Amino acid sequence: MAALLAASPVVLAPMEDVTDAAFRRICRRLGASVCVTEFVGVEQILSDSRLARRRATLADDDQPTAIQIYGGDPDLLLAAARLVTLARPAFVDLNCGCWVPSVVGRKAGAAWLRDPAAMVEMARRIASAIELPVTVKTRIGWGPESHMPIVDLARRLEDAGVAALTIHCRTAAMGHRGPADWSWARRAREAVAIPVIVNGDVRTAGDAVRALAETGCAGVMVGRAAIEHPWIFREARARLAGAWVAPPDDDERRAVYRAVVEGSVAARGERAGVASAKRHLNVLGPLAPDLRPRLVRARTLAEALGPLATP
Repeated sequence: MAALLAASPVVLAPMEDVTDAAFRRICRRLGASVCVTEFVGVEQILSDSRLARRRATLADDDQPTAIQIYGGDPDLLLAAARLVTLARPAFVDLNCGCWVPSVVGRKAGAAWLRDPAAMVEMARRIASAIELPVTVKTRIGWGPESHMPIVDLARRLEDAGVAALTIHCRTAAMGHRGPADWSWARRAREAVAIPVIVNGDVRTAGDAVRALAETGCAGVMVGRAAIEHPWIFREARARLAGAWVAPPDDDERRAVYRAVVEGSVAARGERAGVASAKRHLNVLGPLAPDLRPRLVRARTLAEALGPLATP
């Protein structure tokens, strides 16, 4: 993991209905060499559902990519982890940080933070049972700041065999509200030898560089900012190398949205694919106000691509 992050420290975060194969391909082309899939539920994996197959199937050119899994039952998580290794991911990531009520209500995601000992034991079982590296993505704690287990938890996860830890620097109770406190990632990083990846409030290339500098972490994970500006990876890597790259021009913005649409249609079918691509309309930047009305109404591939033709 350390070598992987040393080569490419700016990582694409897992985001449901966003980081599918088509979007990962775009982000990788723009500098996000290390990517993580949308999270996949263990029940979906074990039942071999169509959704699980789409999310956990990796093409030959989709590397290095981790598959992220989530669930509340350690036995099912172990079984699912064994199954997803067949897709040959770079590593298997355990989601212990999703705060969404529908996930937490099933004792999955950030619900593991309610019982850190159980989280550590679950991670230990999986790390000792599969040959691939196992990583954990979590938050700094469940509730108030007086109950932040992340530093001690990082040590215990390292002892359990976890290969790297991604820390979203908010509590589960905060969701996406309030500022992310990167100092917790620094404290955890100082307590362990495994790589720590800092996550939360990384909105620009400058933020990515600053997060790495302030925390000393091995990597920085970019989530929501990439939805509308996947060029953040190219820009951050250039800044880290002491260089500068030009911002995307109109032609590149059109090309990226076209690639999103075509990739989404290939994965989901025409109607669902065109609808799914609309979440990325902001990649069009200054072109969006003029193109948005037609693209929002688009139902077919032709209707989605027609407005993108160069004037």
